[in-house]
Amino acid sequence: MTHRLIALVLAGLIGISTPVQACTNFLLIAADGTPVYGRTLEYALQTQSEVVVMPRNTLFVGMRANNAPGPKWNARYALVGVMSFGQPFVSDGMNEKGLAGGALYFPDFAAYTPAGEADPKTALAPWEFLTWVLTNFATVAEVKAALDKVTIVDLPTPVVNFTLPFHFPIHDASGASIVIEPIDGKLKVYDNPLGVLTNSPPFDWHLNNIRNYVKISPVNANPLKIGGQTFAPLGQGSGLLGVPGDPTPPSRFIRALGYVASARQAPDGPQTVRLAEHILNNFDIPIGFISTGEKDGPLEYTQWTSIADLRARKCYIKGYQDQVLREVDLNTFDLDAKSLFVAPFRSNPTPPKLEFGKP
Repeated sequence: MTHRLIALVLAGLIGISTPVQACTNFLLIAADGTPVYGRTLEYALQTQSEVVVMPRNTLFVGMRANNAPGPKWNARYALVGVMSFGQPFVSDGMNEKGLAGGALYFPDFAAYTPAGEADPKTALAPWEFLTWVLTNFATVAEVKAALDKVTIVDLPTPVVNFTLPFHFPIHDASGASIVIEPIDGKLKVYDNPLGVLTNSPPFDWHLNNIRNYVKISPVNANPLKIGGQTFAPLGQGSGLLGVPGDPTPPSRFIRALGYVASARQAPDGPQTVRLAEHILNNFDIPIGFISTGEKDGPLEYTQWTSIADLRARKCYIKGYQDQVLREVDLNTFDLDAKSLFVAPFRSNPTPPKLEFGKP
C-alpha cells in the first residue's frame, strides 16, 4: 500500500469516527526489577490492526502534503508493535533493547510546529514520531537527548484536513519513564516516575489532580463513632470510596495509579505480565458503554490490549473478539530479515475448551 493511499484510508476513518479518548497506559515493576508495560487502545471503528515485527535496517519514508519529500531513516533497532490499515508505522510497540511506548490521543491540547517553520529533513508527522523513537533509540535517556534534533509538524491528514493529536509515554528496560507532549509547537518532556498516562489534559494537570485523592487507601477505613454509636464500613474496600469509576481520562488516570501503587508486587516478569492483564481488564470498554449520543453513530470500544516484558523482549496482545493473550517473542525472529513479519488479529468468539484429565 502506498503512503498516499494509507493516508487517505486513515483520513477517511478519522472523518467518520469519534476520536480515540480512552487509551490507558502504565508500567509495573516486578520484585526482580523487570519492567512490564501495559496499554489499551480504544477506537470507534475497526482499525484493521495487525501485529508487526519490523527488522533492523527497515527503510522508513515520511509522508508530506502534496507528495513533498519527507525524512528518511533506516531502523537501527528491530521492533514489535501494532500497525493499522497496513501503514508502516506503529501506534504502540517495543524494540529489541526494551524501549517501549505508545501514541495516546491528546485532543484539545496537542499543538505541533507549523509545517512551514520546520526543517523537512527532521520534521516528522504525528503518526511517524513513535516509530522514529523505537527504531532509533535504546533508552529513555537517549530519547530525551535527541528530542532537540527533531520536530513534530502540524500536518493535516489528507481529505479531512485533520491533524492527529498525540502525546507519547515512553518506557525502557531500566524502568525509566517519560511523557512527551507537543505543547505550543515545542516538545515538552516530563519524567514520569508514576509510569501512568491516559489522555487530556496535559500530564502536569493529572499530577496536580492526584491531590484531590490523597485520602484514598487500599486499607479499610476505621469505624466512625458518633453519639456513642459505632458505624463500621459495609464490606471490604471502604478505604477506596471515592475512586472514580467513569471512563474519562482524569478518572482513568487516578484509577490506574491506584492499581499500580497498591497491587501486590509480583516476583518476576511472567507473573507481572499476568498482574498487568488483571489491571488492564478494569479498563476494558465494551461496545455500547460509550456513545456520542448520535443516532446510529459509531461506538468506541477497546479494540486491543497489549503488554510487554521489557527485559525478556516479549510482547503479549489480545483483541476484542479473542480475549486470550497471544505471545510474540522478539528473540525468535530474524531481526535482520529483509521484510516485515505481519500477523492479523483474528476473530475467535468461541472460548477454548477446558481440557480435563482422565478419571
